[in-house]
Amino acid sequence: MRSRAGTPSGTSTGYAATPRWRSWASEDHGGPGPAGGGPLAGAGQPFARLVVGQPDHRRSFVERPIVTTARIRIPDHLKPADGRFGCGPSKIRPEAVAALSGIATSVLGTSHRQEPVRQLVHRVRSGLADLFGLPDGYEVVLGNGGTTAFWDIAAFGLIRDRAQHLAFGEFGAKFAQVSTAAPFLGAPTVIRSEPGTRPDPRAEPGVDAYAWTHNETSTGVMAPVRRVAGADDGALVLIDATSAAGGLPVDMAEVDVYYFAPQKSFAADGGLWLAVMSPAALARAAEITASGRWVPGFLDLPTAIDNSRKDQTYNTPAVVTLALLADQLDWIAARGGLAWAVARTTDSSTRLYTWAEKSAFATPFVAASMDRSAVVGTIDFAESVDAVALAGTLRANGIVDTEPYRKLGRNQLRIGMFPAVDPADIDALTASIDYVVERL
Repeated sequence: MRSRAGTPSGTSTGYAATPRWRSWASEDHGGPGPAGGGPLAGAGQPFARLVVGQPDHRRSFVERPIVTTARIRIPDHLKPADGRFGCGPSKIRPEAVAALSGIATSVLGTSHRQEPVRQLVHRVRSGLADLFGLPDGYEVVLGNGGTTAFWDIAAFGLIRDRAQHLAFGEFGAKFAQVSTAAPFLGAPTVIRSEPGTRPDPRAEPGVDAYAWTHNETSTGVMAPVRRVAGADDGALVLIDATSAAGGLPVDMAEVDVYYFAPQKSFAADGGLWLAVMSPAALARAAEITASGRWVPGFLDLPTAIDNSRKDQTYNTPAVVTLALLADQLDWIAARGGLAWAVARTTDSSTRLYTWAEKSAFATPFVAASMDRSAVVGTIDFAESVDAVALAGTLRANGIVDTEPYRKLGRNQLRIGMFPAVDPADIDALTASIDYVVERL
């Protein structure tokens, strides 16, 4: 095979030698590149994306030349039935996509202020209320902008003065950055721990909001959701559940705001935020508004609350995303609700971690078994295994989005195991990994 321009050639394998591949993970957004584009979009493409002559600062051993080939073809009988293992966007069930044709003229392309779309929003809100078994007075609120927008919304509309943040991964740290930068808030306390571990919140006088992630998507660590013993009266618990909601167990009585986006367990596209809010959180939002704090209209939480009660959003929502979310909620409910979904993700993650613990070349990144996520599995590989090449070879065979989070910089794969993923496909994935590693 002829080598690409600028790449070394003349290996004894008979294939073009290539320098180490760079992951498809976006340097800006942390996600893998589109499955439909790029050199590895199809199994017929022999090369991964190359960065020639550019050292990878994240890992020291990438500087040595590595000869790899994407000519490894995994036998069909080993491969998963569905090769999507992304951690967001995640697998969307084909049946849910097909169902969109049923609302193509009755809902899609119609006004979001009229009954067809409002009924869809109501279906989402009631479906989430049923899924989580909401206590009296809790409400489902939604708006546009995803979880990233909700961090700003929370800073403007839920933190009265000072927050305490747990930062044990990229996303908990990002919310901490938001409240640290807010000029109208007091300096927060940020309790940090190393990736792969988690800290615990601690009661602190003057803190009116405690914030952490239920599941840290970047590292595969899950944390308990419970109220902070000894906290000041009225202090809120704000939980980023973006990759946890719908796949991990939760007692809503232990939290005041449980917020998330639909592109993980709820098998839809991103761009929306949804928040389950307690009566105390609803009251806090009203209190801050009454204080006269200026808030941009798009980030005004009482406006979102008011619109949600009318089964609307403040501005135009992505209706297809709402439809996919509603379909996934119905699918989960028909199979037993949250208990079924948690059992399914637990089954998948048990298969993944059991394989890694028995493997000669793989190990779970999260050392404490109780902290290992049931929905996002991070697996480290021995130095003898090039995880970048492994992920690229999997992608060339239609097994996509197994790359690790971009900033973690480990020789690692990251596996999404949300409810839409069949546990049997996790077994097929690990069999495929074994097959590739033997041949790299």
